[in-house]
Amino acid sequence: MSSGVLYLIPVPLAERAEKSSYTLIHADLINSIDTYIVENEKVARRFLKEAGLKTPQQQLTIHDYGKHVREKVDYAVFFASIQEGKDLGLMSDAGCPGVADPGAEIVAEAHRRGIRVVPLVGPSSILLALMASGFNGQKFAFQGYLPIDKGERGRKIKELELQSFKERQTQIFIETPFRNQALYDELLRTCKDQTKLCVACNITGEDEFILTFPISQWKKRKVDLHKKPTIFLIYSN
Repeated sequence: MSSGVLYLIPVPLAERAEKSSYTLIHADLINSIDTYIVENEKVARRFLKEAGLKTPQQQLTIHDYGKHVREKVDYAVFFASIQEGKDLGLMSDAGCPGVADPGAEIVAEAHRRGIRVVPLVGPSSILLALMASGFNGQKFAFQGYLPIDKGERGRKIKELELQSFKERQTQIFIETPFRNQALYDELLRTCKDQTKLCVACNITGEDEFILTFPISQWKKRKVDLHKKPTIFLIYSN
């Protein structure tokens, strides 16, 4: 018996963005899968419903890999069905599994076990922000989270700004939503006036905004990023 496939299923980035977050293949696929590994069961079940799930949800097997149980994951249990020839779905809390996401460990384990991995098309806040920024899309780097310490964070921002200037490279980074405002304020204090900053806030959400200005213009604007999922991009040329 051949083993099943691990499908990487992106989920919406924002509330009420389901219809803009899945393609026609999602409805077919989710109705052929009854076992999932998910970071957030409530989010996953809601998305499956919105994407056209016909299987009664009580018939689904949902494996939790949320932060409270992640260190106790039993991969043998997670992959038991796939070894029996059944396909398996992996879903993140938001966006694409494995991209700035702990689902990468699930994918890595699948490769170690010789399981075929198939990524599906779906929303990635990182790529959507890059697309809409107007910055260099041929040379870019995702830096993840910057240091929390104010001094280290300031030094890192200067380093990324200089790297962007030298290499014509777009620098992309994120922050925990409740620290967004502090990072934004630090960018205005640290970056040169001519450096361009793109702020992509709550992408695909009803209050989405994606704006690109030089730092000098950002200093004249008031923005509220507190607790709003945001991608920051800088470009210096």
